[in-house]
Amino acid sequence: MEQAVPTPQSFDRVLSSMCTRPHPAAREAAERFLATNPGDPDTYRAVAALENDVVGVLGEITGLAEPHGYVASGGTEANIQAVRAARNRAATDDPNVVAPESVHFSFHKAADVLGVDLRTAPVDADGRAAPDAMATLADADTVAVVGVAGTTEYGRVDPIPALAELAADVDALCHVDAAWGGFALPFTDRDWDWNFAHAPIDTLTIDPHKLGRAAVPAGGFLARDSTTMDALAVETPYLESMSQATLTGTRSGAGVASAAAALDALWPDGYREAYERAQDNADWVATAFADRGFDVVDPVLPLVAVDVPTALFDALTERGWRLSRTACGELRLVCMPHVTREMLAAFLDDLDDCRRSA
Repeated sequence: MEQAVPTPQSFDRVLSSMCTRPHPAAREAAERFLATNPGDPDTYRAVAALENDVVGVLGEITGLAEPHGYVASGGTEANIQAVRAARNRAATDDPNVVAPESVHFSFHKAADVLGVDLRTAPVDADGRAAPDAMATLADADTVAVVGVAGTTEYGRVDPIPALAELAADVDALCHVDAAWGGFALPFTDRDWDWNFAHAPIDTLTIDPHKLGRAAVPAGGFLARDSTTMDALAVETPYLESMSQATLTGTRSGAGVASAAAALDALWPDGYREAYERAQDNADWVATAFADRGFDVVDPVLPLVAVDVPTALFDALTERGWRLSRTACGELRLVCMPHVTREMLAAFLDDLDDCRRSA
């Protein structure tokens, strides 16, 4: 019996995701390099060269003139690698990582997989890391101090220089998770210090497949020096290359090629325009919610959190809107490039109709 071909998820009502429609050039490049393997760079030299290009541009975005790193599967892999490198470089049998409670759940995975104790400290009233609270958790066995530049729940940017200072005090590495925020922060008008040029951080996560508009999967892991990559490397005796620092082995070149194409098409002006449009949309919808009497968390990046009743949230999802909640229960809207003003207006129309029908 002939079966219907499944239809991919449409983005027309997706307000919860940090992924988006790839740029057309990124989509085309992903298809062309689908069967290549950057995990074997001496054999697949064209895609390996593209990966070097991507790492170079990601370094430019994040303030690092001579970056080391690679195109990972996403922020989870990059964050795991940051913890793994820190653990492998440290001289302790009882390693721990200190982070704010707002840290991405991938660090809980990293702690579980790598046998590292993850210690999380409460954040401040604005949802940002509190260095003093984190300092009470750090000790001689701390291998990494983590900060976030664009938290997944509220879009907050931690005080990275202060966290880098804390890391130096305990002789630990400092890692910044800018998986989502990294492609927005270069264009904000706020005085944030978040990257390699702003503080002596050691590693950083930035994802081209989020605001970078590459095809999934395309994450970015960056390191300040080659010693960090050496701490991740294992020998690969049956490949043409002699070692491999990535977490995965064989991996499709689609992510690498699509990231290269997206960066070539959009850095920097296209990303600036996309950020400004997304931030305008976030500010507009936040004001619309506030005008309707809802409590709204100030969107410092293009992410809006709103306190809405559970019944209203459920009614909106029943109308096909793809929504999510923060850990505290607020409605969470992410203004990605596919989210238009017309889409947000339609969402608000449904919200008003649901309130009238309640």
